[in-house]
Amino acid sequence: MACLLEAPLRISVLSEVTATSRHYVDRLFDPDPQKVLQGVIDMKNAVIGNNKQKANLIVLGAVPRLLYLLQQSSSSLELRTECAVVLGSLAMGTENNIKSLVDCHIIPALLQGLLCPDLIFIEACLRCLRTVFISPVTPVQLLYTDPTVIPHLMSLLSRSQRTQEYITQIFSHCCKTPEHQTVLFNHGAIQNIAPLLISPSYKVRMQALKCFSVLAYENTQVSMTLVNVLVDGELLSQTLPCLVRMCSKEHLLEERVEGAETLAYLMEPDVELQRIASTTDHLVAMLADYFKYPSSVSAITDIKRLDHDLKHAHELRQAAFKLYASLGSNDEDIRKKITETENMMDRIVSGLSESSIKVRLAAVRCLHSLSRSVQQLRTSFHDHAVWKPLMKLLQNAPDEVLVMASSTLCNLLLEFSPSKEPILESGVIELLCSLTQSDSPALRVNGIWALMNMAFQADQKVKVEIVRCLGTEQLFRLLSDPDTNVLMKTLGLLRNLLSTRPHIDQIMSSHGKQIMQAVTLILEAEHSIEVKEQTLCILANIADGNTAKELIMTNDDMLQKIKYYMGHSNVKLQLAATFCISNLIWNEEDGSQDRQDKLREMGFVDILHKLTQASDPSLSDRAKTAMQQYLA
Repeated sequence: MACLLEAPLRISVLSEVTATSRHYVDRLFDPDPQKVLQGVIDMKNAVIGNNKQKANLIVLGAVPRLLYLLQQSSSSLELRTECAVVLGSLAMGTENNIKSLVDCHIIPALLQGLLCPDLIFIEACLRCLRTVFISPVTPVQLLYTDPTVIPHLMSLLSRSQRTQEYITQIFSHCCKTPEHQTVLFNHGAIQNIAPLLISPSYKVRMQALKCFSVLAYENTQVSMTLVNVLVDGELLSQTLPCLVRMCSKEHLLEERVEGAETLAYLMEPDVELQRIASTTDHLVAMLADYFKYPSSVSAITDIKRLDHDLKHAHELRQAAFKLYASLGSNDEDIRKKITETENMMDRIVSGLSESSIKVRLAAVRCLHSLSRSVQQLRTSFHDHAVWKPLMKLLQNAPDEVLVMASSTLCNLLLEFSPSKEPILESGVIELLCSLTQSDSPALRVNGIWALMNMAFQADQKVKVEIVRCLGTEQLFRLLSDPDTNVLMKTLGLLRNLLSTRPHIDQIMSSHGKQIMQAVTLILEAEHSIEVKEQTLCILANIADGNTAKELIMTNDDMLQKIKYYMGHSNVKLQLAATFCISNLIWNEEDGSQDRQDKLREMGFVDILHKLTQASDPSLSDRAKTAMQQYLA
């Protein structure tokens, strides 16, 4: 019997809530404007902190009526403002609430409201827009649909501290792509927001900093402009000490995160700024505290605050890794200082396996930055066996992590890296070959780049395994890749595979026909000078083989191509082509006389003689060396 009683009770309670909510909605349709206003004010008080009431009002159709009243010129300013406030309160509910508001076209209605001259109404509309746009379910593109919106928002920045806070927050959350950065940049975002960095309002300063962080993210144009912008007569770079001070432990977690992330983005393209920041207030050591937060002797006495900080401490670690990555991206001394910071390498290794994907990404960015150092590759990286967690990270990671992790792996596979051997033994070749088949050009580049580094001065066993695992079909697919970087790195791989005579002869005996076809196609197609130079260098390596050189000598079409490039207007191509002929006619090798005779008949000696007079000393020397083979 008890089970039967529960359902009716639930229905009656729901009916009661809905009936109360219906009363609020009905009052919005009262013919007396004063009663409508009072109804909206009562609704405002009823929904504060009450998600159930918010959901009920949305289901009962309050939103279209509120938007109608907000947009009517016959509505009083007070009523329109109160409508914006209630809509803002409804937006602070669940994600479903936001979806309902967006579906009712709240964004165009509020943007239209910003054309009203009344500041209080404008602020109410902006506050609501801010709440809607910071939700992950709102399509940020809605801010860019009408080209007049961004310039109008820029013009409203000067109206009040509230407009400044809300607009910069909207920009921060709606700047997701390089295209968005460009739109905001072109409409004067930097010039309009820079003065807000010295606002008396802490909230405005923080939102302006966040906005600049997002604008500058991986954007050289914005970053270089920021570096040179004036704030109250001083260069923005002179505010670096302020940002560094924000990173100290006296500040709130949010400030420390914002200070570090803003510094990271701001300094990314500028070595001088990196050096200044690294020597300001012991920043490198100061960041080590980000990993100890909150400490056991934390000064935080507010339990609610402590709970918040414990939940968000990973944001500090993420910010520290980002800033270390930026600081160490160019300068060897700074990298050394970072790796010598207490337990730094252990922290990076731990960061690579954190549950937060953002921390993992920031940790691998930091590792990538430090991996640019020959010294660190030989010492810290080897001592801490960082290749192990890095290899683990490469298994089933999202693309953005894969790109950064595989870039780091490229550096660990350089010839002088002690990690190269253990990585090779871990079966990395298959992993890298699979990356070359990715839809992402960045992953294809990194996969082939790592293989290229691996093949450099490698023994024959490794080279054979690379060719076997990659497969000739995939190798030649990569040689026709639409991305030039992929093509260049594939040519680099081929060049490294075809080095030392026994390796050249062995590979060409198995795959010579396909390789010569690929070389022909590249030399005949529309490609950059760099691509053609690399291809001619591969041909020169083939010409250095004992048996492989016959594949060129028996191919008159290829010899004509070499002749063409010896007479090319570009010196790099002339040099590479001449190097190829020099290898073919070298005296100390079997059959050199026959090759010399054939090439003389084809007119190569005349071309070489002409090139001995070339204005470029490297080219004339190379031609003279080749001519000596005929004279010996």
